Amino acid sequence: MPKVLILCAHRPNRSPSQRYRFEQYLSFLTKNGFNFTWSYLLNEKDDKVFYSQGRLLSKVLILIKTIFMRLADCRRFNDFDIVFIQREAHFFGTSYFERKAYKSRCKIIFDFDDSIWLNDASPQNKFFGFLKGADKFYSNIANAHLVIAGNDYLQAEANKTNVNTIVIPTTVDTSILYPIPSVKNKNIITIGWSGSVSTLVHFETIIPVLKKLKQVYGPKLRIGIISQSKYQHPDLDIDCQIWSAEEENKLLNNFDIGIMPLPDNEWTRGKCGLKGLTYMACAIPTVMSPVGVNKDIIKDGVNGFLCKTEQEWISVLSKLIEDENLREKIGKLGLQTVQNNYSTYANNARYFSAFNSVLTNG
Repeated sequence: MPKVLILCAHRPNRSPSQRYRFEQYLSFLTKNGFNFTWSYLLNEKDDKVFYSQGRLLSKVLILIKTIFMRLADCRRFNDFDIVFIQREAHFFGTSYFERKAYKSRCKIIFDFDDSIWLNDASPQNKFFGFLKGADKFYSNIANAHLVIAGNDYLQAEANKTNVNTIVIPTTVDTSILYPIPSVKNKNIITIGWSGSVSTLVHFETIIPVLKKLKQVYGPKLRIGIISQSKYQHPDLDIDCQIWSAEEENKLLNNFDIGIMPLPDNEWTRGKCGLKGLTYMACAIPTVMSPVGVNKDIIKDGVNGFLCKTEQEWISVLSKLIEDENLREKIGKLGLQTVQNNYSTYANNARYFSAFNSVLTNG
C-alpha cells in the first residue's frame, strides 16, 4: 500500500482550495490502495489567530512553530512513497522544504490552483506579504515528478519550468452539493454570491448593477451572500449568511441565480471557476465574467451566461429574474455540465492515474 504524506496549510475541510482540489478524492484513493498522512501547518486555534486582525507577536510565534513542524517532516520523508504538496510547503518565501523532499527517496506531486507565482497575501496578513516570495513557485515545481494544475492557463505557466504538468480541473462532489428545489422562496428572486472575505472585492464590482436591478424590482429581488463573516454594503440590503460545510448546500440552494463577477487580470485568469461550479452543481443558473476558465465552463446562453459590460449584466439578470422557465432550463444544463466534466465522479480515474504514474514512471 503506497504511503502518501500531504503537506498543506490547513486542517481538513477548512480551505476551499484543499477541499475542491484534493480532499474530495482521498476516500476514493484510499479505497484503491493509497494510505494518507496529513501534515497541516495551522490547527484550529492557530488558524483563528493567524487570520485575525493584528496580534503580530502571536502570528510570529505561530510561524516559528510551523517551521519546526516542517523540519520534523523533513526527517520522515523517506518513510513515504509520495509527498503531495498543495500550493506550497510553507508560508515563507523559501523552497527549502520542497528541495528537501526532492532529495529524499519519495516521489513528489505538486498541486496548485490560482496564479500563485504572483505575490498575494490575505487582507489580515499584508504585513507578511514581503516574506512570501511568490516567485519561489518556479523552484517549488522545478523538480516535481508531477505537477497538477487547475486549468490550462496555470498549466502553461508551470510548463515553462516543468513539462511534467497535467490539468485536473477544480471539481465539485455532487453527492454533497446538489439541487434542493423545495428550499426556494417562490415570491422572491435571490441573486447570490458565495466566496471568501478576500474575494469580496470581486463581488463589489457588480454592486452598481445590483443597485439598478433593485430599483426596478424592489422587494421582489433579494441579494444573498455566503461568506466566512458578516458583510454589508451601505447601498444594498444584503442577506449575508455565514458559511459552514454542514449548511453550504442548503444555503446555496436558496439562490435563484448565481453570479461570479471578475476583473480581467493575471491573477483572475488563474481562477478555476469554483464559485460558478458550486452554483451549477445545485442547478442554479449561473452568470460569470468571461475570464479565464469561465469561458471553458460556460457556453454562453446554453448552460449559463457570460457577461462583460454593465449593460450585459443588467440584461441577462433581468431575463433570469423574469423568466422562471429560463432559470430552470439553464440550471439543468449547468448541472449536466458539472456532472459530466467537473464532478469528482467524472475525475476520480484521472486522480488515480496521476498518483499511479509517479510510482511507475516518476
